[in-house]
Amino acid sequence: MGRSDLERLSKEELIELVLRLQRPEKTSRTSSKPPSTDRKEQRERSKPGGAKPGHEGHSRIISDTPDEVVEHRPGRCSCCAAVLMADLPSETVSIHEQVDLPEVKPLILQHLRLAVLCPTCGTRVVAAVPEAARGTPFGPRLHAVATYLKTFQALSYERLQGALSDLFGLTLSQGGLMNLLRRAQGRFAEGQVRAVSSLRRAEVVASDETGVRIEGSNAYHWVFHSPEAVLHHASPTRAASVV
Repeated sequence: MGRSDLERLSKEELIELVLRLQRPEKTSRTSSKPPSTDRKEQRERSKPGGAKPGHEGHSRIISDTPDEVVEHRPGRCSCCAAVLMADLPSETVSIHEQVDLPEVKPLILQHLRLAVLCPTCGTRVVAAVPEAARGTPFGPRLHAVATYLKTFQALSYERLQGALSDLFGLTLSQGGLMNLLRRAQGRFAEGQVRAVSSLRRAEVVASDETGVRIEGSNAYHWVFHSPEAVLHHASPTRAASVV
C-alpha cells in the first residue's frame, strides 16, 4: 500500500489499519491455533539449507600413508574376453578410501609376585612388591581419555562411567573415576602456574563467568584470557575476590 492509497482512506479505516498492525502475530501462544501451525509457518519462512551459490566445494583429503592398499585389477578384457595377466602394466584410475576405527579393548597386564624356596637353606624368598602395585591400577592412557571426556566434552560422572563401559568394556565406579581425575589434576599444576604468571604480566585480560552446577551445588565457571594464556577457574562465588 502506497502513500496515495493511505491518503484515500477514511479516519475509521486508518484507525482500523493501525490497530491491526499493532495486534501480535497469531501463534499457538496468543490464540487458539495448534502448535503444529507454528512449525509449519517457520518451515515456510526458513531458508533452504546446504551450500550457498558460489560456495567452493571441499573434498576429503586422501591419506598419504594408508595402513593397507588393496588393488582391484580387471581379470578379463571387456571387448574380447581375453585373460589380463597380473604382470601387465596398469594405471590408477581412481582412489577410494574406507576409514574405520580399530577394535579397542582394554590392555590388562597382570603382575604376579612369586615366592621361591632357596635350595641351599630352604628360605622362602618373596619377590619385592612391583612398582605397578604401589599406585593406581589404571594406566596413563586411561587417565588421559577419562580426563578428556570429563573436562573437554563435559560428561557427568554417570555418563563418563557409561562411555567407558560402552566403548572399552571397562567397569569403573564413580568414586574410582573421581580419584582418577584427582590424580590427573596434578599433571596440570605446572601449566596452571605458567598460565597465571602469563596473565598477570599481560597488559589486557578478558574475563567472564557463567553459572554452573558442581556436585549438586550452584557455582561459577570463570575464564581469564590473554593473547598468551587462557585460564579456567571454578568458584562458589562471582565476587571480585576471585579476580
